[in-house]
Amino acid sequence: MVTVTYSPGEHLRGFLESLASATVLPTEVIMADNGSTDGAPEAAAQEFPGARLLRTGGNIGYGGAINRAVAEIDPAAEFVVVANPDVRWKAGAIDSLLAAARRWPRAGSLGPTVLEPDGSRYPSARAVPGLLDGAGHAVLGKVWPSNRWTRAYLQETQEVSERPVGWLSGSCLLLRRRAFDSIGGFDARYFMYMEDVDLGDRLGRAGWQNLYVPDATVVHAKGHAAGKEPELMLPAHHRSAYRFQADRHPHWWQAPLRGALWAGLRLRSQVSVASAVRERRRAGRQA
Repeated sequence: MVTVTYSPGEHLRGFLESLASATVLPTEVIMADNGSTDGAPEAAAQEFPGARLLRTGGNIGYGGAINRAVAEIDPAAEFVVVANPDVRWKAGAIDSLLAAARRWPRAGSLGPTVLEPDGSRYPSARAVPGLLDGAGHAVLGKVWPSNRWTRAYLQETQEVSERPVGWLSGSCLLLRRRAFDSIGGFDARYFMYMEDVDLGDRLGRAGWQNLYVPDATVVHAKGHAAGKEPELMLPAHHRSAYRFQADRHPHWWQAPLRGALWAGLRLRSQVSVASAVRERRRAGRQA
């Protein structure tokens, strides 16, 4: 199992403590640390016998850190679990994913039901965003959540069933090692965000399936890292969104499209950062 740490605080303890209920199999957790300063990974490595600290040498991004840690695992391992350190495992979650992998031999990645801390279901199994529905969701998703592009992208109206989907949230994945290696792992050009969309899309293009397994469940306190530094994380999100679409529209005659996309995402990034900074200041005054 691999997780990426970046000053994860108490989240990491909850991750490791709840892991015992997720599977009957022995587990080793490689903590690929991207420069934590809170001491949590070091403390976890001392307290939990199955946790091993791997320093990446700096903040190399999520996908790059995952690739670095997976390279430490015996290539003969059939499966690798990748999960955020702010995940808490429900009983049998990993065993349910493994059972589904046996039923679906072409499943390259498998993802569980992801619950918010309040118990609501997060839309973790989605369609791969095309240019039109991706843009529609980006522009209207916050102000008009029921728009058709957002509905198509999030697939919230789909039946909750075990099924192949376009991509799965990278907050918790069971990866078939052969599939992961066959596409070169995560694309390390994505510093943060969209690396899971890209991975799912490339797996699908290579003939593998991304399988949603609702019987497996985790709780994810999402956004703890992004919330600390919105000035860095929100622009990174928008750069990743641009890279994803630009890679899929690479031709010379699509240059005007890429230019318009870049300009639109840059403007949206600036608006998002300004809004996040205002909200942080407002919260600070009320504290």
